[in-house]
Amino acid sequence: MPSPMRSIGQVLAVLKAEFPDISISKIRFLESEGLLSPERAPSGYRRYASGDIERLTYILRVQRDQYLPLKVIREHLEVMDAGGEPPSSEQPPVPPVATTDDEVVPAARGGERIPKRPLRMSRRELLTVSGLSEGVLVELERQQLVFPRRGTNWYGREALTICVVARKLQAYGMDSRHLRVVKQSAEREAGLVEQAIAPYLRRRGAASEAAAEVTTLVLHAHAAMMHTMIER
Repeated sequence: MPSPMRSIGQVLAVLKAEFPDISISKIRFLESEGLLSPERAPSGYRRYASGDIERLTYILRVQRDQYLPLKVIREHLEVMDAGGEPPSSEQPPVPPVATTDDEVVPAARGGERIPKRPLRMSRRELLTVSGLSEGVLVELERQQLVFPRRGTNWYGREALTICVVARKLQAYGMDSRHLRVVKQSAEREAGLVEQAIAPYLRRRGAASEAAAEVTTLVLHAHAAMMHTMIER
């Protein structure tokens, strides 16, 4: 007996329990990338068989658990489509990242769990840990979204964070042009912080503490407002 066909809305309901952040636009994006090929009803609506749902579940799991880019996921699916077993879920170890005090801190898988100590990374280490492609990094640098620490050839924690975010946002169709909007917002907020701490600049040690506290408060307010706007 053939498996029942489901609409994209029904598929979304099935996946929500395991992937609460899944959306119809994300499913459609994966289809546009050639990772999914659901049938089309005469009316034009997508119809998903159980095999399509299993395939989608696999894609979402390796994205969530292994932080694999779409190019690698596509290669895995090609192996599976040819009758092979899914490639091992184990990832090769990432080279250690040197910190500013010359100690070595092992980088976590996929670069997602960033060490708390200050980072001092070469360009090659940045690409390896973040999983970003050379071409995307070049574009981020062209847009002045990522750059080495002032006066050095080393990249820090902020550069790594932006690279990881940029790679993960690719799955949602977002690129450096969209991140420029985030940068513009950050520049305005940084201006607010500078104004707030101006009275503390002449007090030794007080300026850095005030800057840290005001920055944290602004970030919390920004995140809360973002959630409020999205939930409307």
